[in-house]
Amino acid sequence: MTGRLRAGPLTAARPQEASNRLLRSRAAYHPGVSSFPVTRLRRLRRTAPLRGLVRETRLSLDQFVMPYFVASAALANDTLPGMARFDADGLLREVDALAAAGARAVMLFGIPDEKDEEATGAWEEDGIVQQALRALRPRFPELVLLTDVCLCEYTSHGHCGVVVDGEVANDRSLELLARTAVSHAEAGADVVAPSDMMDGRVGAIREALDDHGFEQTPILAYSAKYASAFYGPFRDAADSAPAFGDRRGYQMDPANVREALRECELDVEEGADAIMVKPALPYLDVIRAVREAFDVPVAAYNVSGEYAMVKAAAQAGWLDEQAAALETLMAIKRAGADLIVSYWTRDLPAWL
Repeated sequence: MTGRLRAGPLTAARPQEASNRLLRSRAAYHPGVSSFPVTRLRRLRRTAPLRGLVRETRLSLDQFVMPYFVASAALANDTLPGMARFDADGLLREVDALAAAGARAVMLFGIPDEKDEEATGAWEEDGIVQQALRALRPRFPELVLLTDVCLCEYTSHGHCGVVVDGEVANDRSLELLARTAVSHAEAGADVVAPSDMMDGRVGAIREALDDHGFEQTPILAYSAKYASAFYGPFRDAADSAPAFGDRRGYQMDPANVREALRECELDVEEGADAIMVKPALPYLDVIRAVREAFDVPVAAYNVSGEYAMVKAAAQAGWLDEQAAALETLMAIKRAGADLIVSYWTRDLPAWL
């Protein structure tokens, strides 16, 4: 255990402590005699300024990260604009507009022209993400540049690590993941974010960064990344669907939350500076559990399927996209996320 882990949520409370908490809760919220009409909670809901004055959870643009897909050739997506691919020039224009609107952070995903079994495009010096970083860094010195560290977009088989005899080989994948993270830092990344879910990858990346003089580069670990049905649009945009099998052998079982806390604990012990839960909306309980257990910053990824559902419903006229998106993001923030990766970041300057 480290000092960063709070003991409370992971250990059973003593009976007397639990009883005391229950009594305090009842005293605060369940008086024996109704206080109506003296107490009327609607008083502070009557007008927008009043509601704003007492609002408990607030969204701020500097808490959001915009994901971008970078490729050698642009590919528009009119149905899901957040899923578009940008070439180098298009990315510069897009980020220029985003930064001018007040956004503070972007995360880069690369789609290479060629793939192989060793994910060479992930870590080579002139890889697509490395090129994008070198173009963005001098032009946007104030912008936080995060990079996704994974191999799935670069492997010919679409898995997040090296495949040996039909299985993803955990330990053989660590070297390539660490090499990828170092190459991103060398190209100008402010934060590296490993999303592969290999055991031990945070420690391997931390050691490699330190050995290459990047002791100050933080790691945002995808610590609780679930094997989710909500990744479909992302895999289309990033061309990263596995060619065989699935990722349940390394991504987390959606049924488990205690395991998520163990994953987070291990990542923090290995040197993660911040931890992430992905997806966000179906896992608000996990975000809350992680928030209560750890003192490090907690991120949540509002994934492509969550984004696509609202987009599709709005296009069908079933709901208002802006209202539904803001409610979704508010729920994620309320659950305990300090920062949110979301495709709606590009819309937030106008909405907020």
